[in-house]
Amino acid sequence: MNLLSGYPFWLIKDGLPYSYPRLDDTLTADVVILGGGISGALVAYYLVNAGINCVVIDARTIGLGSTCASTALLQYEIDTPLHELQHMVGLKHAVRSYELCVEAIDTLKDISKKLSFDQFKSKKSLYYAALKKDISFLKNEFAIRKENGFKVDYLEAEEVSNRFGFDAPAAILSECGAEMDAYAFAHSLHQYSTRKGMKIYDRTPISHIEHSKKGVKLTSESGYRIHAKKLVYATGYEVVDFISKRIVQLHSTYATISEQSNMKSNFWKEDVLIWNTSDPYLYMRSTPDRRILIGGRDEKFFDPVKRDKLINAKKKLLVKDFEKIFPDIEFKSEFTWAGTFGSTKDGLPFIGTYSKLPNSYFALGFGGNGITFSLVAAQILTDLITGKKNSDANIFSFER
Repeated sequence: MNLLSGYPFWLIKDGLPYSYPRLDDTLTADVVILGGGISGALVAYYLVNAGINCVVIDARTIGLGSTCASTALLQYEIDTPLHELQHMVGLKHAVRSYELCVEAIDTLKDISKKLSFDQFKSKKSLYYAALKKDISFLKNEFAIRKENGFKVDYLEAEEVSNRFGFDAPAAILSECGAEMDAYAFAHSLHQYSTRKGMKIYDRTPISHIEHSKKGVKLTSESGYRIHAKKLVYATGYEVVDFISKRIVQLHSTYATISEQSNMKSNFWKEDVLIWNTSDPYLYMRSTPDRRILIGGRDEKFFDPVKRDKLINAKKKLLVKDFEKIFPDIEFKSEFTWAGTFGSTKDGLPFIGTYSKLPNSYFALGFGGNGITFSLVAAQILTDLITGKKNSDANIFSFER
């Protein structure tokens, strides 16, 4: 599947930091993880630490799927607002899914410290009303978050202007948020896991998978066999190639990043993550090397040819969006890219077993919270694979 195009900044910045071999022999493992992006890397990290013999297989060079295109704003808010999600899945599950994302951001910070990964940074998140008509929506969202213990403040228009230097009818300021380089983090996780004895094979497309009650057999395009007790699908949006159930709607999304700036101060006050109530929403962040990243302008189709034709036009629109908010900040676009974006009916991921494929486990962190939900998936799947109960598993099951 053609997941991205253009020039993803993280791939240009980091290049190919490590090399992994192509599979050229038969293999046996307790667990095979299909997909070596950020989801597969986190699952592998947890399984290795649990003492599980696992192997990672990827059809591409590691990280060159959606991971290198990720804009990596880490937020606990999912694409479905909490006050709407409660009516879809119940208040208890809705609140818990938000809580899990808060916990995931804290855990990602801890893992980054453990790995001496210095490209993780905690930040506050500002969610502002794009239009006056969104004020009541924002008030409802603030109220349910506040009632359920989330650290948020409601800001009127004057407070937004005074504190953050741009005009908006209202906003919610959240204490919990972060940003990172997801592509570099995936490689950092893999390096840790390989030092623990895990094997990684990339450029190894799998042509056939056979599930049974005894285990799973995989065959590569080159004809090599892999025998495993269990298989974890961490294939992201490409999961549509493996299961018949329609669980995700694929869209196209766009991002552009500026040239480096000589400014020594923050681009905007408090250097918060910024996003809004538009549909699709606009979002922006800064980077450690003094750039501004803008994303959004999604299209509700998945067609690589049609998607790619829009890259230049989308870049211009994103820059205009930014200039409306911050007319005094210069933005000269340097790299622009497009990628695949997936949404589910309730905005939640799919994590766990799939009954039609025995000994299969899925780590599918769809939506704008792909990285935080990948961490949640790693924790849940590790419990399930090691025979432990996980009270959160049913929130994200295929049967929900």
